[in-house]
Amino acid sequence: MGGFHAEVRAAAPVNINQSVTVGFIGLGSIGKPIADRIIAGGFNVVVTDIRTEACVPFENRAVIARSAAEVAAQSDIVIGCLPSLDAYLSIASGPDGIQNSNRARIYVHIGTTGPASVRQVQTLLEERGVVTLDAPMSGGIARAAEGSLVTMVSGRPSALDQAEAVLKCYSNKVVYLGEKPGAAQAMKLINNMLSAANLAIACEAMLLGAKEGLDPEKMLEVLNAGTGQNSATLSKIPKHVLPRSFDYGGAMHITIKDLKAYIEEAQLQSIPTPIGAKVREAYVDSFAHGAADDDMTAVMLRMEELAGVTLPKTR
Repeated sequence: MGGFHAEVRAAAPVNINQSVTVGFIGLGSIGKPIADRIIAGGFNVVVTDIRTEACVPFENRAVIARSAAEVAAQSDIVIGCLPSLDAYLSIASGPDGIQNSNRARIYVHIGTTGPASVRQVQTLLEERGVVTLDAPMSGGIARAAEGSLVTMVSGRPSALDQAEAVLKCYSNKVVYLGEKPGAAQAMKLINNMLSAANLAIACEAMLLGAKEGLDPEKMLEVLNAGTGQNSATLSKIPKHVLPRSFDYGGAMHITIKDLKAYIEEAQLQSIPTPIGAKVREAYVDSFAHGAADDDMTAVMLRMEELAGVTLPKTR
C-alpha cells in the first residue's frame, strides 16, 4: 500500500449549501448521532433504516424514506453506515438500491468493510455515474455525538470538496489519503487493530496488577502519565470496564469482523500477523464464552475468568 499521500483537513467554518440534501442510510448506534449532527449542521436530510423504530427519533426533523433508492432519489449526497458487506452491496445495487436513482451523484462509505469491498461497491455505483468516497471514521459513539470524530478519506478530490462540509458536521479532523480506492479502508483496519490490541493487552496487564494487590485507579494514574498510555487506559477501561458497565459501544462481533479483515488484508500484502492473530483470538474466545450482543470491552470478563481475579467496581 505504498504511495499514500495524507492531507489533514481540520474542522473549520464552512459554507453550507442549503440546497444540498444529504441521504443517510443506517441509523444504528453510531449512525444515529452522526445523522443528528448533519441535521444540526443545517442540511436537509433524508433517512432510512430497515428497523422502522430507528427512524422514529427523526420524525419532524428529516424526511423518512422506505428504501435506499428512495433516499437516493431525494438526495445529492448519500451516506451509508451499515454493519456488513452484504448490507452495503444491497443498498448499492439491490432492487431498492442507490443504482436506481438519477439524482444522487456522491456516495460516502463510512463503514469498515476492507479495501476490496469498498472497491466492489465503487465499481457497482460507477456504472450509474455515482462517485464513491471511502470515508470511514473513528472515535466511538460519544465523540460522534460531540462531532469530534476523525474521518479518513480516499477518492476523487472533487467529490471530497463537495462532501467535506457534511463530513465536518461530525468530524473535527478529516485526513485525505489520496485517490486510491480502499486507502481509507486500509487505514481504518490498522486503526481498529491497534485499538483492539491496546484494550486486550491493557486488560491483561491490569489483571496482573490486581493479582499483585495494586489499586486499578492508581494503576491508571501511573499508566496515563507514563509511556503505557493508550486509548484503553485513557477511556475504555476507566469509563466502561472499571464501572462494570461494558458499554463502550463497539460490538464484539463487529470487532472480530474488523480484525479478520485486517489479517486478510495483511496476508494479501505478505505481512505476517502473529501478534494481530493473537489479538483476534482473545476476542473470539471471549465471544464464544459470552453473549451475542457483548461489547468489545467485555473481553475483560473472559480474561478475569481465566486469571481467577476480578477488578473491583468503581464509582
